[in-house]
Amino acid sequence: MTDAPILEVRDLAKTYGARLGCADISFDLWPGEVLAVVGESGSGKTTLLNCLSTRLAADGGSIVYAMRDGSRRDLATMPEAERRFLMRTDWGFVHQNPADGLRMGVSAGANVGERLMAIGDRHYGRIRGTALDWLSRVEIAADRIDDGPRAFSGGMRQRLQIARNLVTAPRLVFMDEPTGGLDVSVQARLLDLMRGLVRDLGLSVIIVTHDLAVARLLSHRIMVMKDGRVIEEGLTDRVLDDPRQPYTQLLVSSIPQA
Repeated sequence: MTDAPILEVRDLAKTYGARLGCADISFDLWPGEVLAVVGESGSGKTTLLNCLSTRLAADGGSIVYAMRDGSRRDLATMPEAERRFLMRTDWGFVHQNPADGLRMGVSAGANVGERLMAIGDRHYGRIRGTALDWLSRVEIAADRIDDGPRAFSGGMRQRLQIARNLVTAPRLVFMDEPTGGLDVSVQARLLDLMRGLVRDLGLSVIIVTHDLAVARLLSHRIMVMKDGRVIEEGLTDRVLDDPRQPYTQLLVSSIPQA
């Protein structure tokens, strides 16, 4: 890790009319760190993720991102075109439902290749070769490169979405319940793949999940949310092995029944 965070969040807040989405959220994310945001449905974790990734405009606070050139930029004041370019290149976003993160009408290879075209690559042979390499890295057979996502299983679609996101070598990846809706055996295989890729590529990741087993396996640090606020945070093993807040204790005690 470097001596400066890749993301600095201060006093972030979002409301939906009279309803609180999230409030008073402050933290730093470091290069190569995986931060899990956990909590029950309605806790505000998805609202937080969407604000951090600029998919939702926050109502207050600041999100400062360390650009590749070393400058630090407040995302709220960044021009829309520049933010959109970041989302296509330096960031990734892995959706719970792979169909939300894939172009379902084009081939697997084209899904991966589109991200390369977004950063200016126009050489068909090189794009196809890179797509083949990434399909291999996410355990999709080379002979499926021209198949569309609709011909894939849920687990394969999720692996394809991961390849599409990582092909441009992003430094920051947002993940929204990436194992949700998958069978347990498929989840285990996907988690093993994700853990290896995160480690090998040195990615910074913010992952939202209600599954504490996923948080334990993937994350270095954890934030527990309830009613739109962070009520406990710390190193993942410390929080899960010695939770201090009654709400966190309840979440941890529910793991065997999950």
